[in-house]
Amino acid sequence: MDHEVFVPVPVESVRRVLRDPVQAARCVPGLQLDAAGKPGELRETAEPGAAVVGRLKIRVGNHTITYRGRLGIVEHDGVFTVEGEGTEARGPGSVKAVLTVRVRDDASGGTTLDFAGTAQAEGRLAGLPDTSKEQAARRLLDRFAEALAAYAAEHAEGAEADEVDEVDGDGEAEGAVYDSPVLPPGFGDGLDGLDALSDLNDLGDLSGLGEPGAAGVPGVPGGGSGDEPPAEAAHARRTMIGRSAEEVDHAPPRGRYAPRPAPDTGSRKVLAS
Repeated sequence: MDHEVFVPVPVESVRRVLRDPVQAARCVPGLQLDAAGKPGELRETAEPGAAVVGRLKIRVGNHTITYRGRLGIVEHDGVFTVEGEGTEARGPGSVKAVLTVRVRDDASGGTTLDFAGTAQAEGRLAGLPDTSKEQAARRLLDRFAEALAAYAAEHAEGAEADEVDEVDGDGEAEGAVYDSPVLPPGFGDGLDGLDALSDLNDLGDLSGLGEPGAAGVPGVPGGGSGDEPPAEAAHARRTMIGRSAEEVDHAPPRGRYAPRPAPDTGSRKVLAS
């Protein structure tokens, strides 16, 4: 069977994925790789020519068959040869397939994949119609090419980003903003004449300047002359905090909200007749 698929991805990106059996196997729809090394840990990559092991579920017509086996990819003179074999997960059937993949550069900047393959099957797959098996194979290759293009494009962008990071990190930036301290405006005015720390002796006695905060806010300890606040401030202070919480809770309202006085109900003197 021969099949051809075009993908809008550069040819080198496609070849980079096909050279890694693990990355190429991840593009096969229905293929689940087995753990390698530690339990539950999947290999991220593999050497060219290495085989991967897993389970492949395919659908042919109205039948779904699961195979357990191995898959290997070998490159020779720019042509990739894919060999796979497996046995049915439930049943005595088996399958063996050989697929060649030729990668051609397209004038539009994409890649053309030329597939040519043969297969030998026993068991359930052998008893199905040839048209159903061919349709299933073409559908599998189309989905594989689509996944391969998406995977290659994604990892090509990641590789370009890594290259940019490496180029940016090779050398240090010159003349950066934070290479030298930045002083506030006017900070250095008047200090040009101080060539050494000994020149500070020329400033004379500083004891006459008073304590720090002498020009501060009146009423604050150490805040300068006149620690007593003015009369207005004292009145406001007494108004805000001079009354205790109990007085505030029980004091009657004043002003327009004060209660009206009760009418005069005093006793009258009765005159004897």
